[in-house]
Amino acid sequence: MPINELNPDLWVDKYSDYLYNYTIVRVNDHEITQDLISETFLAGLKSKDNFQGKASERTWLISILKRKIIDHYRKINSNKGKAEIRVAYNDGEGDGDWLEERVRDPFDRTAEDTMENEELGMAIFRCLDRLSDKQAAIFRMKTIEGIDTETICNEFEITPSNLWVIIHRARKSMADCLEKSWF
Repeated sequence: MPINELNPDLWVDKYSDYLYNYTIVRVNDHEITQDLISETFLAGLKSKDNFQGKASERTWLISILKRKIIDHYRKINSNKGKAEIRVAYNDGEGDGDWLEERVRDPFDRTAEDTMENEELGMAIFRCLDRLSDKQAAIFRMKTIEGIDTETICNEFEITPSNLWVIIHRARKSMADCLEKSWF
């Protein structure tokens, strides 16, 4: 029998400040911190059925966040998808070694990849249409267009904390919608 229970509706209010402080000292970037916390809450929602109640809700969320931070650093430090090509040469003046780094060609897609991406894109826009106008506009600006926090806050006359809550709720709604209509 679980000692602790989850209450996802209260996560933002109860834990966002704690998670923010925990993360900002590790990644030293406000926007990345907010993204990692949002991803943590989404991962928590997706895996809430696996919660056994042996740890507190906060401890469980921190363990998810730690993995998100590790994944973030792995991603930015990864050479995955790159191949090195070494070519030995002699140019008449001596021998040498030439190194070229190649990355997967982004235009090398199969018809199936293209069709799947188009279907996902349509599903995303259908889900965006289900958000409130303000939530959808803020989500598009922040997530799709990459507009900085200060600009969005000034335009909508909201605080960065309020923006973070709106983005979190929009991501949750989008994840729920995509889970039903795409996955």
